[in-house]
Amino acid sequence: MMPMEEKEDLESDEEIPFSASATRKKVHPFDSEINIASHVDMSKSWILKRIQMGPLRSIYIVLIKAKINMLLPFGPLAILLHYLTGKHGLVFLLSMLGITPLAERLGYVTEQLAFYTGPTVGGLLNATFGNATEMIISIYALKSGMIRVVQQSLLGSILSNMLLVLGCAFFSGGIANHQKVQVFNKAAALVNSGLLLMAVMGIMFPAVLHFTRTEVHFGKSEMALSRFSSCIMLIAYGSYLFFQLKSQPNLYSPVDEGGVNDPEDSDDEEVPEITQWETIGWLAILTLWISILSGYLVDAIQGASDSLNMPVAFISVILLPIVGNAAEHASAIMFAMKDKLDITIGVAIGSSTQISMFVIPFCVVVGWCMGQPMDLNFQLFETATLFISVLVVAFMLQDGTSNYFKGFMLILCYLIVAASFFVHVDLEKDNN
Repeated sequence: MMPMEEKEDLESDEEIPFSASATRKKVHPFDSEINIASHVDMSKSWILKRIQMGPLRSIYIVLIKAKINMLLPFGPLAILLHYLTGKHGLVFLLSMLGITPLAERLGYVTEQLAFYTGPTVGGLLNATFGNATEMIISIYALKSGMIRVVQQSLLGSILSNMLLVLGCAFFSGGIANHQKVQVFNKAAALVNSGLLLMAVMGIMFPAVLHFTRTEVHFGKSEMALSRFSSCIMLIAYGSYLFFQLKSQPNLYSPVDEGGVNDPEDSDDEEVPEITQWETIGWLAILTLWISILSGYLVDAIQGASDSLNMPVAFISVILLPIVGNAAEHASAIMFAMKDKLDITIGVAIGSSTQISMFVIPFCVVVGWCMGQPMDLNFQLFETATLFISVLVVAFMLQDGTSNYFKGFMLILCYLIVAASFFVHVDLEKDNN
């Protein structure tokens, strides 16, 4: 009879696993452990659900989860050293390290907000907030009258996105997908290349007018032309957004959109990790913190140049864009390795287009309102560097394919640009 009773008890336990009467009838030594474990699991799941629905999970995801957040303490440390010591070089380096994870997290939060706004508005938000760091640093530098720092840092952001970010993305994507040829939407890439060439034209003419001494009113004509050209470039960029988002949205669809969906890619179509109001709150917090650190960063540039024995041009063109392009660099490489080159092109070239056609003209208009003589005369050396770089990238994009060798060539081109600015002396910096 005992085996039969035990069998009936086991069957009743399987039917009602959390029954109190059933647990009392159990005589096996492991019964209490199983019951306790089940209650512990239930408690853990309840706690996890509470965390997932509360702000703790948002704080963990934004400020703790990513490994780059290990650099966050350098921001407060830079502020502390600014008041305790006069070592501008150390304050500059720590401010750079502190802003880098903030720029990356700002890009992440913007991507989360895109889940709620849709791909059209989300893409615009991603491009805008992706360049928010550059705009904030530029406005702080404009307020301090550091016109050349603004010009060179924005120029460096364009060069960094076109050569370094795109080059690393092509190289990483080519290595990760070496068994096939990576393709992207050639039409969309050529439109961006055309806009970059238009930006070069707008930046080149004030410089040519200045250096050929052919102005009607010396000094005034150059400024008037810069402001007029900036307004035209802003109109052109607004027309480009309308063309991209409303008029011809099919032009920007991925080339493999009609192909067979990969189940792994479908798994990668993530759901938002934080809520819509949390993303808006984090955007405000991160932007404010970047603004605070940008002030200390700009104030330490000249002192860092003297203490580190580096030209201000090299710091502005090469080092500062590394801070602002952290988000673009990481996301472009990630998408290229997933064989999503259309997104990579949109991140790297799209960001360069926005800086050249929107951020630079916007800074000219803001300087106009501030009474600062911000113009489009980036000087001959910088303008020539931008022109040659745009031509190189345009030739790389014209066939609509990518491989690791193209990426390697773009990286080498960026190294040449970096070496050139390291030995370049900015003769105009004392005039501003």
